Formats: sequence, C-alpha cells, structure tokens
Amino acid sequence: MNVDPRIPSDILGLSKATPVSRRGFMTTSAAAAAGYTLAAGPVSAQVVTTDAAGLSVGDAKVKVSDGEMPVYFAKPANAQNSPVVLVCMEVFGVHEYIKDVARRLAKVGALAIAPDYYFRKGDLTKVTETPQLMPLVNAKPDAELISDLDATVDWAKNQGGDTGRLGILGFCRGGRTVWVYSATNPNVKAGVSFYGSLVDPVGQKPIWPKSATELAPEMKAPVLGLYGEADNGIPMAQVEAMKAALQAAGKKADFKTYPGAPHAFHADYRPSYRKEAADDAWSQALAWFKANGVLS
Repeated sequence: MNVDPRIPSDILGLSKATPVSRRGFMTTSAAAAAGYTLAAGPVSAQVVTTDAAGLSVGDAKVKVSDGEMPVYFAKPANAQNSPVVLVCMEVFGVHEYIKDVARRLAKVGALAIAPDYYFRKGDLTKVTETPQLMPLVNAKPDAELISDLDATVDWAKNQGGDTGRLGILGFCRGGRTVWVYSATNPNVKAGVSFYGSLVDPVGQKPIWPKSATELAPEMKAPVLGLYGEADNGIPMAQVEAMKAALQAAGKKADFKTYPGAPHAFHADYRPSYRKEAADDAWSQALAWFKANGVLS
C-alpha cells in the first residue's frame, strides 16, 4: 500500500470510512448532548459506558508555560499513591470516549489524566469537520507537547499520585504522543500506543523533529504497539520497520496486530470499532502496565 507522505497517517487511516447507515447510531443532537465529538462521524447508540461509582472524577486546570491547561481526571475514591497514567487523545479533543477510557483505568486503580494539550487552539470537541481540525493539531510543536505532559505529571504528583509508577496510553495521534514521550521522559515506566503513527508527514520536521521510528534508539520506556492490519494509514511495513529499529537499538517493546482491524478499532463510538480486537487490546494494555510496574 502506498501512503501519501504529505498527509498524516491518522487522517489517511480514516479516509476510507466503514460504510454505515444511520440505524444504530445517535442523532447528532443526542451525540453532542452525550459529550461526543461530531467531527469523527456518526456516534454509536451502544457505546461502552463506564460509570463513576467508587471513583473521584472531574475537570481541573494544570499550570503550563503560558497559561492553564484543562484536564479530565479519574481516580479511585479515597485512594492514596495511585499510579499515574496519562491518556492521550485522538485529534478530536477530550470528549466522552477519552473520559470513559480514563474512568476504565481508574477502575483498575490508576489516577488517569487526559490533558487537553490542544486548548490553545480552542475546544476541539466543538469542531464538526475533520478537515477543520488538521491545521490546528498539526501546528502543535513536539517541544510544547512534551512540556504540557511534564506539567501534567507534576500536577498528578501534587494530587498525591505516585509518579514513580508513570504510564502513558494514547490513541491515533495520541498513540504517536506515546512514542514521543516514552523517548523523552526517563520516568515513564511503560507506554501503550493504539495505532499511533510511526512515520510523520512531509513538512513537519520544523516542529516534529523526529518520527516515532526515528526515535526508536532513544526510547526510555518499554512500549506496547497495538495496530490494525487493515489500517489504511499505517501499513504493516511501517510496523515491521519500527520493530526492527527497536530491536536493533536493544529496546524493550512488543507489538500485536489484529487481522482485518481498521484504524481506530478501539473507538467504540465509531463505525471502525471492532469489539473482539478492542477487548483483547485493552487486556493486553492492562497486562503490559502490570508487567512493567505501573499497575498493581
């Protein structure tokens, strides 16, 4: 499969959407009321929903270099010294799917935090068309992204989180963030990248100095890569190249690819959702965090 080097792979991965009818999906108004992004297309009427029973959840502000960044957090109620897991969003902002993922992690003992590091460009959850999003998210420099994540970790520590057990998990563009941050922060214990891009588009070098594959020799934490074999934007040749680069550098990593699974196969609110692959991938993610000292 030939990949256009000028287009981000997360967008290419979405370019051949699964054909759907409106049956089985929320109305636009219902999806917006439920807190889901509209830019990603129709929202399933049967999303995975994680309640907040036994949890402390909410919105907060984190001080960053030039202001205050909104974050959503979830943690076990009354827990002390919970491990910290950063939840890195897709290009669609911190909408209900990302918040639900944070609650899922809190249910297994983590202080999970989803930082809205695109906040300087406005509320991405309110953007209704994907093409409108791309100039915004593609303008985010990696240096600023790393600084925002560092600030989030500092905030978590001040909230009583155990940043000695720091993990990071992300989807789509957030999956790329997992690779970048795992190569940057030596305090990260483990990362999980759901279909994160491995090769950056042409023209991003000034603000994205190195792609995930170029960062392979610099990885400071073990990363689990979870990819769909039918992803239109991330061909298996790129996954194999990343495996080879990590192995050549002597870095600990693992990969699992899912036959027939498209990009965004974990996104239970979208037509791309593949339940069997998503369930297995989530189990693999939790096992990876446990094996590498993040989760108990």
